[in-house]
Amino acid sequence: MQALREQIVYALEGEGAHPGFNDATNGLGRALQGKRPEGAAHSPWELLEHMRLAQLDILQFTRNDPDYAPLDFPHGYWPRTPEPPDDQAWERSVVAFRTDLHEFAQLVTDQSKDLLAPLPQSQSGASIMAQALLVADHNAYHLGQLVMVRRLLGAWE
Repeated sequence: MQALREQIVYALEGEGAHPGFNDATNGLGRALQGKRPEGAAHSPWELLEHMRLAQLDILQFTRNDPDYAPLDFPHGYWPRTPEPPDDQAWERSVVAFRTDLHEFAQLVTDQSKDLLAPLPQSQSGASIMAQALLVADHNAYHLGQLVMVRRLLGAWE
């Protein structure tokens, strides 16, 4: 079971088959954070904030936080504007994403938790493992989009 936990954390951290979160978010200047390149549906800010919001939602659900309430789908999972609201918003979102990802990894590595047990709050019988893999999959998808948007903006080497 320890090897499984380690593999899930590896998938969450997402540095294997594609660039990781740090590479995808570092070094993007403020002028490009809210820019939608031609042909792209989202700006880098929209993708970053969407990843943060969705990951937090899944984490709160998985932990069975008492104040958890699902966001309005789909609008609650996306920022309201393509641009960050202020000069510090990008960095706040990056830090919050990393913090929540670390908390998810801690859930996975907590030996007192059964990774495969259905979560009592889940109507579909989802487990910690299923939720962690959902986060890893969702993040990988949107990290790929973020890299593509950065390429279109000329901000990726």
